[in-house]
Amino acid sequence: MADIRIYVADLAAYNNGKLHEVWIDACDDLDSIQEQIQGLLADSPEELAEEYAIHDYEGFGSYGLSEFESLEKVHATAEFINENPEIGGELLSFYGGSLEVAKTAANENYAGSYKTVSDFAEQLTEETTEIPEKLSYYIDYYRMGRDMELNGDIYTIEIGFEDVRIFWAH
Repeated sequence: MADIRIYVADLAAYNNGKLHEVWIDACDDLDSIQEQIQGLLADSPEELAEEYAIHDYEGFGSYGLSEFESLEKVHATAEFINENPEIGGELLSFYGGSLEVAKTAANENYAGSYKTVSDFAEQLTEETTEIPEKLSYYIDYYRMGRDMELNGDIYTIEIGFEDVRIFWAH
């Protein structure tokens, strides 16, 4: 798993054409993150360095941090992604950055891991419906799965080849 970290810039130095920045592990204790930032500002090549910004980040998947994201949110987000490394960033991105909704999706809306959405549709149908054998040849599970996704019934995250994580979208 990749490190989950932020690249913090000293804005006084940055605004004066100097790079004075540091990578910080976003899963460190919140007090430690704040101490590292205060240390960065204290060692600034500029006097009265008080402000910082997040200029880059790694390990957050498809979720994007803003330059001035609160450290509390950065840390909580990093912890969630650390606990859910394959899906955390993607869930946060899908749910507009709402950590609580992403946590609910990861814990309560998870439907399972499948090779394809078609496999999910087939399993769901066979578990919930008695299908006469003569009709089973006419069922198009590919289209059923596609329709469930397009209708917003499910949300999928493709982890790799034949590895799809499926979540109920409601």
